[in-house]
Amino acid sequence: MKNINHQSQVHDKPKTLIVGNLTGVFEDPALPEKLDFSVCPDVSDAIASAKTKKYDRILVSIHNFGRKSKDKLSILRNLYGPAKIILLAGMLDEPKAIKLTCSSNSSKAIADDYFIFPADTDLIEDKLPARSQSLLESSLQNIIKNKDSRIAELEKLVIEDDLTGLKNRRYVREFLKQLIVRAKKDDMKITLFVFDIDNFKHYNDMYGHAVGDMVLKQAGSMMCRCCREHDIVGRIGGDEFAVIFWDCPADLEAGNFVQKPIAERRKTSEHPQEALFICERFRKEISSAEFSLLGPDGKGELAISGGLASFPKDGLKVEELFKQADLAMLEAKRSGKNRIYLVGAPK
Repeated sequence: MKNINHQSQVHDKPKTLIVGNLTGVFEDPALPEKLDFSVCPDVSDAIASAKTKKYDRILVSIHNFGRKSKDKLSILRNLYGPAKIILLAGMLDEPKAIKLTCSSNSSKAIADDYFIFPADTDLIEDKLPARSQSLLESSLQNIIKNKDSRIAELEKLVIEDDLTGLKNRRYVREFLKQLIVRAKKDDMKITLFVFDIDNFKHYNDMYGHAVGDMVLKQAGSMMCRCCREHDIVGRIGGDEFAVIFWDCPADLEAGNFVQKPIAERRKTSEHPQEALFICERFRKEISSAEFSLLGPDGKGELAISGGLASFPKDGLKVEELFKQADLAMLEAKRSGKNRIYLVGAPK
């Protein structure tokens, strides 16, 4: 990687600085070097560099910033003046990134934009070509100016199910993987809910795939309405869905993210009982919902079967939790469908 003490190459070319720990940010660790970016592994290095260097863009990895994210970014903003600040955030840090890039009535946004990692290297190289400086400049300018369309495009290509608009299988599994790492460190609890629509093939065969698709969309939408804002709802294949219930450790207080003490989070967590309550409410709502596309008898015909598994009781890895939740779902189907089972609970 390029050392920050090296002489600038060409003064009229935009200069980019990356600040922070880049572990896991890029699938290709050499990508910053290919794009000719300067790197400061710590905020203190970036502060010292400000005395002699000026940059047009500052990419900041906030994964390990902790509670003082806003203060550190404020320092960089003040030192580097008009430079664009773009955050590099893990999936679990996206709520924080959104907050830091949003302005309020009392203050301006502390950052201009954000990326979610781990990012697909091919996609990044397509957006930020290493071989053409002019294309690099154009791509970065478009990213900064067209934030909404850029985020929508990335979600569709990388993390979004194109039919329902929910998270896709890749996102759900990667999010759960990252969340388990955090949960082991902070003694958090997680509940995974896996469900599918009972006799879904019947709806496709009787009403056609277009109606089946609408049923999937409505089911996903209803599940989202039953969940909390930070829970993750995804379609992982066919008529199968997965929901990750977790206790978001960041609370919005007076416009800042404040980390709850671990003991307090433990005290308020009620896994898997709270998740089971939400899932049962969803099951009852979808079984009594009106699906006009199914004709005059559409009300009450749709049902789901699902299973729940919790970390750490039922598994310590992504594969283990999915296996246990799938087994509970299969048991629900064997027992007559239209029900939800919890791993290890009496039937």
